[in-house]
Amino acid sequence: MPSTSSTPYWDVHRPPPAHDKVVLVTGGNAGIGYFIAEQLSAGGATVVLGSRNPAKAQAAAASIRVRVPGARVRTVRLDLADLPSLRTAVEALGTERLDAVVHNAGVAFDDPPRRQTPEGHELMFATNHLGHFALTHWLMPLLSAAPAARIVTMGSFAAKTERLDLDDLQSRNDYAPKRTYGRSKLAQMYFGIELDRRLRAVRSAVASVVVHPGGALDSLTPSRPSVHVRTRGARLRGAPASLVVQGKDAGAWPAVRAVLDPQVRGGELWGPRVFGLRGRPRREPVWSHLADASAATGLWEASRDLTGVDPARLP
Repeated sequence: MPSTSSTPYWDVHRPPPAHDKVVLVTGGNAGIGYFIAEQLSAGGATVVLGSRNPAKAQAAAASIRVRVPGARVRTVRLDLADLPSLRTAVEALGTERLDAVVHNAGVAFDDPPRRQTPEGHELMFATNHLGHFALTHWLMPLLSAAPAARIVTMGSFAAKTERLDLDDLQSRNDYAPKRTYGRSKLAQMYFGIELDRRLRAVRSAVASVVVHPGGALDSLTPSRPSVHVRTRGARLRGAPASLVVQGKDAGAWPAVRAVLDPQVRGGELWGPRVFGLRGRPRREPVWSHLADASAATGLWEASRDLTGVDPARLP
């Protein structure tokens, strides 16, 4: 693998034009997902905000239109924890092709008790991983219709110190909120890497890329009225942290680059340049535990059994 130091310069404030692209951003109504959508819209892309809350999605779309005159942005109701609804959500996209999907949406809980979806899946694992796994299956015809589509999966630094327990993927026996969240994000990242391997095996033109935002804090994130408001107190309290981490606007940069940069390749991992926590996006070595083929295969088989679909089976 070439050195990451050879990564070409990328101007985060002037990405290449994207007028010909249609992109779905899950969780595009808030946080990092919102800024991914705003930045892609600024480049001219048609952006679809996927959200389980239609009112919040409409507020986010309105905010983007204020900042990006002429923005081509619309919304679709998308609840990743409701697996049976995903096929209908994809049909509601109303597009003949999709140039990229950014798997960004997620939930995180700080306190017990363990929560489940109506289908009986642990809620963080179901939303963060299983929902995106199944959604990819239903999106694959649209992605395959594009010349060179990208599936961009948003991981987390929280996954770097976690390891999967294939015998307890849904934390039935050992539930701890922060650990369960980290493992759900690790599952997402395994999925993104393994998906690309399987797509290459069938010579698909679709590529799967994994990214992470580094350290992205609300207190360092610029305000977007009706979406996020940073108070003066929060700004002052967060100032010292800016030496180490960044706002969610900057946390969006690796995903935006993964969608738009023709130099990005499937199977790669992209994150912030400075210690993986802040700065311009760069390609970094795939974390050693993400290269565990047996864990990736075991997770894929379990996910296929739990969802009843296989994203790598192309139309």
